[in-house]
Amino acid sequence: MITITSIQIREHYHLIHGMMKQLHLSEKSFFLKTADWESIAASYMQHVMEMQETCNGTCLLAYADATPAGFIFAYLEEADESRIEDYTGNTLYVSDGYVDNKFRRKGIYRMMNGELERIYVETGVRRIVRYTLANNQRMQQFLASENYEPVRLVYEKWLTPDGKKPVQLFPPRAE
Repeated sequence: MITITSIQIREHYHLIHGMMKQLHLSEKSFFLKTADWESIAASYMQHVMEMQETCNGTCLLAYADATPAGFIFAYLEEADESRIEDYTGNTLYVSDGYVDNKFRRKGIYRMMNGELERIYVETGVRRIVRYTLANNQRMQQFLASENYEPVRLVYEKWLTPDGKKPVQLFPPRAE
């Protein structure tokens, strides 16, 4: 049985820290320039706690029976003058989400995402943004199945001191 509960990250710090670490390791397998978790853990955890507390953030924790199985975290972004869209309401930014390997392919992430959307639709939010890596095909397929559409592409170039050899960003493709 899957249950989803809204939690305060600060009160479940060690649990969310551990899941964030696993999420980070997963991201590192997709993107070689991902920093080592140990070098950013304290500041990143402080950031998500601040966003939860100051930007109407929500962290949902999924349990499979009584075992923590995954989480999803999002917060409201303030509208500013840099937007080009005609939407002027609050935008929900889905920052992080993770399901432990032993609980994947059971619809847990989909359930957490649906609950997160329900919570914010009730508050009047009509726009949700999220980022995923260009080579994370599974997440892209999930987002498409949930009617998310790619709107902008971010192109990156990492410069080397000599300016000649490009920095490898993604692991080699398996053939």
